[in-house]
Amino acid sequence: MGIFLISTLYACQPQEVAESSTSPVATPVQKTAPTTDTRPIAFLDRQLSTNPAELPPLPYGYNALEKAIDAETMKLHHDRHHAAYVNNLNNALKKHTELQNRSVEALLRDLNSVPEDIRTTVRNNGGGHLNHTIFWQIMSPEGGGQPTGEIAQEINQTFGSFEEFRKQFNQAGGDRFGSGWVWLVRNPQGQLQIVSTPNQDSPIMEGSYPIMGNDVWEHAYYLRYQNRRADYLNNWWDVVNWTEINRRAQASQQNNS
Repeated sequence: MGIFLISTLYACQPQEVAESSTSPVATPVQKTAPTTDTRPIAFLDRQLSTNPAELPPLPYGYNALEKAIDAETMKLHHDRHHAAYVNNLNNALKKHTELQNRSVEALLRDLNSVPEDIRTTVRNNGGGHLNHTIFWQIMSPEGGGQPTGEIAQEINQTFGSFEEFRKQFNQAGGDRFGSGWVWLVRNPQGQLQIVSTPNQDSPIMEGSYPIMGNDVWEHAYYLRYQNRRADYLNNWWDVVNWTEINRRAQASQQNNS
């Protein structure tokens, strides 16, 4: 059993993949036009730096979220998986040092401007760095319960009730085939919307502002829940940090300067 779990977690580990210039598979290109939005996303007071990219410390201990996530998973998730995204991003940008004066947000918002030889690596690892930096902040040992503040009112107005919102959010996370994320975003029309993204894609690539998101890669839950993603999705609400989510919801309403 131990060998199986280690093999499974290693399989989820982000790996640097060499890209051949002769490969018939085209590098993914962003579907939407680059946005003019310059708001920070990972942190509300600053852009996420690439000079160099750095692994942010957890804002709590590895065992602080035991209501939903075990300590060993937290340690592996932060110290191995998130760290790998940071290292892979830094290694890629060494090939094009001129990009190191741009934030992670700026790179992901305009992927077509990233040189093709590192575009996929920036997409996957810059996205992983951004997504996880948000993820650690929107959880708390004192989290859980019903939403409070303005986000509670807006959830009720948009989805009818918190219970209906939670049901739809969990369903979107459960329906995500393979690896990815489920998000509550403010879309370009200014509305709250539940979306799911594959792999480490960020909603900012489509012009949306991520307010809260749950990681549904197997490395986020497999040690405790094995293949029971639905149980993980249900228990995750016990650590949701509504204070931080309110801050992000308010930031998402601010006009881009």
